[in-house]
Amino acid sequence: MNQFDKRNLSMMMDFYEMTMANGYFANEKEPKKVVFDVFYRDNPDKGGYAVFAGLEQVIEYIENMHFDEADITYFRNLHLFSEEFLMYLQNFRFTGDLYAFPEGTIMYPHEPILTVVAPVVDAQLVETAVLAQINHQSLIATKASRIAKAAKGRAFSDFGARRAHNMDAAVYGARASYIGGAVGTATVLAGQMFGIPINGTMAHSWVMYYKDEFDAFRRYAECYPDATVLLVDTYDVIHSGIPNAIRVAKEILEPMGKRLKGVRLDSGDLAYFSKKVRKMLDAADLKDCKIVVSNSLDEYTISSLLNQGGKIDSFGVGERLITAKSDPVFGAVYKLSAVEENGVLVPRIKVSETVGKITNPGLKKVYRIYGEKGDAIADLIALADEKVDLSKPYRYINPAKPWKTRYFENCKAKELQVPVIKNGKRVLPTIKLSQVRNFVTRQLKEEIWQEEQRFSNPHTHYMDMSPAYYEMKMNLLYKTRSV
Repeated sequence: MNQFDKRNLSMMMDFYEMTMANGYFANEKEPKKVVFDVFYRDNPDKGGYAVFAGLEQVIEYIENMHFDEADITYFRNLHLFSEEFLMYLQNFRFTGDLYAFPEGTIMYPHEPILTVVAPVVDAQLVETAVLAQINHQSLIATKASRIAKAAKGRAFSDFGARRAHNMDAAVYGARASYIGGAVGTATVLAGQMFGIPINGTMAHSWVMYYKDEFDAFRRYAECYPDATVLLVDTYDVIHSGIPNAIRVAKEILEPMGKRLKGVRLDSGDLAYFSKKVRKMLDAADLKDCKIVVSNSLDEYTISSLLNQGGKIDSFGVGERLITAKSDPVFGAVYKLSAVEENGVLVPRIKVSETVGKITNPGLKKVYRIYGEKGDAIADLIALADEKVDLSKPYRYINPAKPWKTRYFENCKAKELQVPVIKNGKRVLPTIKLSQVRNFVTRQLKEEIWQEEQRFSNPHTHYMDMSPAYYEMKMNLLYKTRSV
């Protein structure tokens, strides 16, 4: 467990997990193994992809899952559960296996991003906590990656803690923002817990506290001569803020051999002001002084500011990032896909009148298919025990157009899921958060089609199936519907 979070979160579950777990315990002499898949159905903001985040917290939760005496007493007082089941919970530890995409993987709808293979009680009890971590962090990481795309190489930082839905949302949202492309956060606890660079300067209250703006700027520069960034919109950007910032640069910093690092705009017409400010700074021989902007930014406003010619070097992004305001629900689900029968994992399928809610059954593997140039051209779902041989033309099925005959030629395949937990013990090494962030950046730059990264009408990533897997799904669907 993270050294900064000493809470026992094992009770973070929906109540039906307990009622079902108790029922399985009562009805099964030997608990069967089952397979549950985590997947999602739609990309946030009608985008072309999402970023997988939150895996590290899932691992921490599962490894440390246990029930304290107070938890057992609480359940006993509900008068719903057998004493035998409560005694079982006293010694409970997760004993199953977990497979998942590496954290930071670019992912797409309807593919299993995480798979639990475990005794049915174990698999049922972890459902809500697994989804809570993945849904939240994947949502924020995806939003951050879109903002990074809009910023066109300019830096942006998470400024959203005070508008987050609670303290955990602020801290883990900052983690996810960093994975998605933020260069840092203003949230100190996130910096301490995860090693994320922290940044921030002053609020308007600093400027208002002192007798005048120049005095406020002077005092700040004297405190932080190597990192002076001044908030210039408290009173009047053009006639007060920037003139006073320039005065501080000339009268306070330069005699110390220091330079004014930057100015921040937090209100008004940011495109207009940034262009005016840039001219004023350049005229004062402060061409190296950076312009930072904040105030209800997201990928759309950032794109607009830059398209208007805004002279902006970096962005502070708050509420619309930390809450993913434009599309605040990720929607990953946890669905049963196989049940052990006579030692064999037999596929199960959920059927719905809504086609998008029909699940992909069985224990399976997911491959990313790469073309000759190294670009990710499709993902492929295959049977778990099936050999996918791309050394020769490989026939696949597009489930949206199954009548068409298609082949992968001159392609390579990479299996996406890796072992994470085996028999309840972690087997995946801990990966530095900076490495996860770099992994996201590299994929979007080198592998993922730019057409999938458009904000409007992005290309839909191809999600194909092996002929054997497609046949198994169709047969199971036919049998299930017949019943």
